[in-house]
Formats: sequence, structure tokens, C-alpha cells
Amino acid sequence: MPSSTSSEAPETAPDASSSSSQAKPESLLTVLIAFGANLLVAVAKSVAAMLTGSASMVAEAAHSWADTGNEVFLLIAERRGARKRDARHPLGYGRETYIWSMFAAFGLFTAGAIVSIYHGITELGDTGPAEDVMLNYIVLGVSFLLEGTSFLQAFRQAHGAATKRRVPVLRHVLQSSNPTLRAVFAEDAAALVGLVIAFLGVFLHQVTGLAVFDAIGSIAVGLLLGVVAIVLIDRNRRFLLGESTSPELENAVLVELLTRDQVESVSYLHLEFVGPSRVYMVAAVDLVGNDTEEHVAGRLRKIEQSLEDSQYVEEAVLTLSVPGAAVLVPTGDEIPEVVKDGTVEDVAAGGAGTLRA
Repeated sequence: MPSSTSSEAPETAPDASSSSSQAKPESLLTVLIAFGANLLVAVAKSVAAMLTGSASMVAEAAHSWADTGNEVFLLIAERRGARKRDARHPLGYGRETYIWSMFAAFGLFTAGAIVSIYHGITELGDTGPAEDVMLNYIVLGVSFLLEGTSFLQAFRQAHGAATKRRVPVLRHVLQSSNPTLRAVFAEDAAALVGLVIAFLGVFLHQVTGLAVFDAIGSIAVGLLLGVVAIVLIDRNRRFLLGESTSPELENAVLVELLTRDQVESVSYLHLEFVGPSRVYMVAAVDLVGNDTEEHVAGRLRKIEQSLEDSQYVEEAVLTLSVPGAAVLVPTGDEIPEVVKDGTVEDVAAGGAGTLRA
């Protein structure tokens, strides 16, 4: 099908408003829980790092402070990206969500990854014995509980959408147009893995008396954060540039257009991603009948307005197909239930939804 589409589209009219109103507070709740957990953990780790001098704890403290700062960026992203379009921004402010989320990813890379790796390298020559390891273990244990609570919230949000799409949770998170969900999920998952690495570094330092294990733990945490940051940066970059959609979504949008009584055929379809759960739509259609130019323009505009009534379509532009142009043929006659019943995150991840308002 010769079209270029985004990775999301809206869902059915009866559920669209309620799904969006539920998903937005849920994303905000996910960020707030992550912020609170990271702030408490960052303070605890910093105190432990100062008292014990553990390189792994220093890395973990840097990690948690970076995550805490990132949640602020994500809160800004949620707020600024939700603004309505105006004369200066006719396609809305949705892309700001990805810009601020990218700032958060850069923060994770610099304040988390680079600091952890650098500190670990500087501590490789340390030969001092492990001190106050019990404090480190207590802080790591409490941190695991707090980070785990935050991760469970992000996982719960992602799991419900992934289950409806019948795809693995990780695949859904990576594909989702919701950068808030992806960032919190990735950062909390990395935090849990990082805590295990830090524990091993402290433990091996204690049992062997070799501080090099603690330093290696710090470097390993830094490398982990670097990988996560690069993945997040790349995903935001792709959504800012625009990314092709799934065949499931493309077919759903095509079927939706063809179910309209006034549309005879569709020869071109383009959906451009302009923000989380927001698309800019362009299509070339052949209308039923042979009205005059004035009437055709009016009919096209009515269809555009009905499409724009959906909270997921920022703007729809319809043009007439070139006479004799090849038409797009859907792979099925009906929109799959997974498309009709999708949540906002389903829509974002290519689970799609019908464009009918």
C-alpha cells in the first residue's frame, strides 16, 4: 500500500473520550510516583555514598538524581505537549513532548552514565577495605522496594495495553508514542538492574577485600544507563522525524474511510505523527457521484471536520484522487477488535483505532 503513516490513530467514538481522559491521568500518576520514589532513593543513596565511600553507591546516587531530574522534564513534556494548536502552531504542540523527553534522556546519559563511569574509573586503583556495608545493604534494599513500586505502576499501565494488542510488553513500550510511559518504564527497569549490580559490587568488595569490584560496579551501572539513554534518545528522534505505521493501523484507517457513504475509493493515505496519540492526516479520495466543484469542496470539508472531531486527529486534509489512479485495497473488510477496543497507548503503539469521531 503506497502510503506513509504514523504509528497511531484514534479509537472508536464511544470510548475515545473516556479512554483518553483515563490514560492521561494515569501517565501523570506514573510520572509522579516515579518522581517521589526517585527523590527518596536519591537522598538515601547520597547519604550512604558519603558515609561509606562506595563507588557503586556513588554511581547509584548519580543515577537516582538523574532520574529525579528527568521526571521534572517529563512533567514539563506532559504539560506543554497537551496545549491546543494555535495560529503559530497549526499542528499543535504534541512534538514538544518528544523534545522534553529527549532532554530527559540526555540528562540520564550525562548526569547518570558519564558520572558513574568516570567515578568508577577513578576508583579502580582504590585498595581500601569495605566500610559500613550494612548501611549500603539497607539503602539498596529500601531503594529496591521504592523503585519496584514505581516500576510496577509503569508495568501495569503498559501491560494492559500490550495485552489488548496481544504483543509483548517490551515491544509495546518501545513502539508506543507515549514517551512518558517509555521513559519511566525504561528508567525504573534500569534502576532495578542497577541496584542488583551495585549490590554485587558492594558484596564482592566485602568478601574479597578488593575495591576494584566496587569500581567495576560503578562502571557497569554507567554503561547500563548509557545504553538506556541512547535507546530513549533514538526512539524520541524517530518520532520527531515521523515513523511508518503498522499494516494493522494502515488497514484500519483505510477501512474507516471506505465505510463512509460518500467515499467511493482511496488512492493515497498519509498519517504524520505530530504528538502522542495525535496525527495529521492527508488522503486522496474519489467521492460518489459527479457533483460540481463547489459541492465537492463542501463534501470534502464535512468529511474532514468529522475526522477532526476525533481527539486523536489534529488535522485532516482530503483531496480528490487523480482520474485513473490505482486504488488502495484493504486486507480485510472489518476493523479488528483490538483496534476498536484499544486504549490510548494501544493507539500510540500501532494498535490503532478507527478515525470515526
